[in-house]
Amino acid sequence: MSSTFDPTNVDLDTADPAQVVCYINASQNDYNGHLGARISAVFVILVVSTVATFFPVAAVRVRMLKMPLYVYMFARYFGAGVIVATAFIHLLDPAYAEIGPQTCVGMTGGWASYSWPPAIALVSVIFIFLLDFSAERYVELKFGFSHTDVNVEDIIVKQHEDTAIGESGTHQHLHTDDQNLGGGVLSTSASAFQSDKMETTVTDVEALKESVNLHLFREQIAAFLILEFGVIVHSVIIGLNLGVVGSEFSKLYPVIVFHQSFEGLGIGARMSAIPFPKKYRYLPWILCSAYGLTTPLAISIGLGVRTTYSSGSFTANIVAGVLDSTSAGILMYTGLVELLARDFLFNPHRSKSSSQLTFMLVSLLAGAGIMALLGKWA
Repeated sequence: MSSTFDPTNVDLDTADPAQVVCYINASQNDYNGHLGARISAVFVILVVSTVATFFPVAAVRVRMLKMPLYVYMFARYFGAGVIVATAFIHLLDPAYAEIGPQTCVGMTGGWASYSWPPAIALVSVIFIFLLDFSAERYVELKFGFSHTDVNVEDIIVKQHEDTAIGESGTHQHLHTDDQNLGGGVLSTSASAFQSDKMETTVTDVEALKESVNLHLFREQIAAFLILEFGVIVHSVIIGLNLGVVGSEFSKLYPVIVFHQSFEGLGIGARMSAIPFPKKYRYLPWILCSAYGLTTPLAISIGLGVRTTYSSGSFTANIVAGVLDSTSAGILMYTGLVELLARDFLFNPHRSKSSSQLTFMLVSLLAGAGIMALLGKWA
């Protein structure tokens, strides 16, 4: 902002709009105490978000839990709705408020030449699409099968019906109704590798199953890590702001607890359908923990700089706007394509039960609706 700008004597007919907007939007450090409550937020959000993230993964991978099918389905589809709503309401909209055309950043220099939030989100969507397509095409060409293979709900049912399912109960695929473990991995493996011509021993079959899941894992894990990166970046920004925000703290605290819990369900649900090979069986728990730790660590950092950090500064807005736009694109693609389109529209193993489909849709709409509502406050 120019040093000649005098906010006490402004002629709106001749003043530079960018200078006026930058002055109005300028903010200082807003920290106003409540240190004890802010410290409690570190531990509350750590516990609640971690438990929510672990839940869908544990439902599939821990046989002794014997999770009811509809409980798992609710967590999975509610989480899918959360991911979609987060992309639009909690990432793209804030990006417009940070670097959009009507902001201080968006009216300054090169930022004024284009509407950058949708452009950055578009680049992010295209990048994730190319990554996903390349991975699927590679698996298709190299191993002769695509990735509509196994039904994860059948794993939950099978845990109730057959306690002898053992470790194979943890093998599942990316998309909700697209894996059938009891005989699905074996039958898929048979189809993919034309094993009707092969006479195999039990050991051979187990090795074949592990090989199939390793290839599926490689196809999916990169896209998931990018999704988690997008969510974690968003969580860092939320945590920093919660550590330094002023009078809004009392309102943001409970909202962010729910916000992070619902996002955790989305992350956990997405991860629960990835077929982690036996040698990587520890990885889901590490990735869940990484999400659970992110916001508490960011809050701690925010508390460390609580008297100096300004979340509304010009530089902070640029950083947050670019990261929010990028993360919005990641979650748009993952939510709409990987979770909704493939699960509901293009999944050949989708449930034919009207009651199950209705429950899935209601859970999805509940997740999206509640997360969109939370966008009113955070």
